[in-house]
Amino acid sequence: MNKKSKVIFLAAAGMIASLVLALGGVRAILGATHSAGQGQSVAPIKKASEQFKNIQVLKDLPADQLYPAMHFMADSLGVDCVDCHAGIPGRVDGEKDDKQMKLTARKMIKMTMEINNANFGGNNNRTVTCFTCHRGSRQPVATPVITDVPTPNVNSAETVPMPDQILDKYVDAIGGTDSIQKVRTIVEEGNIESGPNKIPVEIFAKAPNKRVYLKHTASGDAISTTDGASGWLRTADGNVRDMTAAEASGERLDADFSFPLQAKLAFQQIRASAPETIGDKKAYCLVARTAGTAPVKLYFDARTGLLLRVIRYTDVGLGLMPVQTEFSDYRDTNGIKLPYRWTITSPASTVGRTTVQIERIHQNVPIDDSKFVKPAAAAAIK
Repeated sequence: MNKKSKVIFLAAAGMIASLVLALGGVRAILGATHSAGQGQSVAPIKKASEQFKNIQVLKDLPADQLYPAMHFMADSLGVDCVDCHAGIPGRVDGEKDDKQMKLTARKMIKMTMEINNANFGGNNNRTVTCFTCHRGSRQPVATPVITDVPTPNVNSAETVPMPDQILDKYVDAIGGTDSIQKVRTIVEEGNIESGPNKIPVEIFAKAPNKRVYLKHTASGDAISTTDGASGWLRTADGNVRDMTAAEASGERLDADFSFPLQAKLAFQQIRASAPETIGDKKAYCLVARTAGTAPVKLYFDARTGLLLRVIRYTDVGLGLMPVQTEFSDYRDTNGIKLPYRWTITSPASTVGRTTVQIERIHQNVPIDDSKFVKPAAAAAIK
């Protein structure tokens, strides 16, 4: 896989996991806070050693995490697939052991596993990862770096509102409980902007928990759908598959119309940290946690109460990959304030930033349930 194809793969994966449906945009990017087993039908996950050949270290890694784990290592060291694997860009042979860097990578993976098991409690703990030492460089970074960036001046004496107060202000800023509960369907139309390219998108959502996201590419429609009980994906070339546990978890939360009203119950612990500045706006930060999952950071405009930014972390087997989503262009839409623009940033993409700009939103329009039915492979989607 070359650098360009890696970017496309990761951008698509991140988009499916992170796109906002409506009502403030929190649901999609908090998918990791819910377990995948709550009424969700997902395909059983094979181990990497059962699906791929010549897997010597990551044998027990879920097969669907192998490629994300490779991308995590590549980004941690600033390298590309062909640096470790035989072949040429776009045509690597993942099974061959022709390159010393691949053999060294196996040793380094074992080393970090041993360090974590011996010093940080094991149980798949990943306190020490590739990035801990490499910091985006092929060689470990052993010497402190002098930086001209000053340390932020944080007023620790400032009184920060309680988490419940911040979340209540968020619900009021959107439009209030009654207005949120009146919305039964939403249809959004816009474009994905990645560099000079624009790809049309449509999002159809129906309460309480159905959603279909269509990306209209030149090769066909790429689709992500949940019908409230199961989830599936269709690639632009017509291949259809059931969602993995991680994908289904995020997709199910995407379709939950009531999340803004239930945010307080979605996590076991929510605490407020020191205020930060986003652009020219002062923001209150909530750090939300649930046992067994990575923390999620939510940033709310201190003045308006609207959601400005969410930082979540995706488990990719060897570590946690951060994804940041920023929301803007809030507009009143039939009594509800919705973000018409959001930007997704991840270190996994050399493009850097991918933006979704919504042009039109329709509420409470009829959506037939057939819209959420899983199609056969290569079937046309109207």
